[in-house]
Amino acid sequence: MTEQKEPTTMRSLERAIDVLEVLEDAARPLRLVDIAGRAGLHVATTQRILGVLEGRGRVEKDGMNYRAGVNLIFGAHAYLTTSPLVAASRPVLQELAERTGLTASLFVRTGAHRAVVARVHGSRPLRYELPIGAKLPLHLGAGKTLAADLGPEELRHLLDQVGPMRDAEGREISPEIFRSDLEKIRKQGFQVALNERKLGSLSVSAPVRSTQSGAVVAAITIGAASEDVSPDEIEGLTIEVRRAASAVTVP
Repeated sequence: MTEQKEPTTMRSLERAIDVLEVLEDAARPLRLVDIAGRAGLHVATTQRILGVLEGRGRVEKDGMNYRAGVNLIFGAHAYLTTSPLVAASRPVLQELAERTGLTASLFVRTGAHRAVVARVHGSRPLRYELPIGAKLPLHLGAGKTLAADLGPEELRHLLDQVGPMRDAEGREISPEIFRSDLEKIRKQGFQVALNERKLGSLSVSAPVRSTQSGAVVAAITIGAASEDVSPDEIEGLTIEVRRAASAVTVP
């Protein structure tokens, strides 16, 4: 009985996670039929899952629409307070923000995206708010510092997922250009991005590596309005960011 029940239980768990991921990615509340379609599930199955999640505070219902529930915050808080990576990065980000005057952030990869999990503002803070936990593309800006560590199969999968790529200025980024950018990041050990994800923005990033495997586990980034950083400053900023990234020690 146990061997027969386990696959069914695991499939139910996978479906619930699929539904949650649909709501996490949505920029607005969604109807039941839309959630089912995006999750690739039957409407009746989706409705049962939503009912359970709503009862546990992971989903909220507003009329005929559903959205992510407040109790999802607790899981995020648990990650932020228990992650060795976040803990090790905080003093480093603080020092980096003080030395450069810019906003210092830590990003981690999640599938074809990246998420900001720690941030310290400097004396010249960003002019827009990027909340902790915000999901951003992996193929633009600081995300490429994380993408540069992908293996060939992972890179092909990423390109398949994102489809046609363009930066904030509307310029097309071909797969060949993208691969060339990643190779350059691997060789020089840092990245400077201008107007890639957001117009008028500049970022400098460097990879944080595991002390045991050497794999890239995160990226440290400083970001600013492009007009707040002179061309003469950029070389010094790359040194500061690389120094900060190497100072974060995680297994």
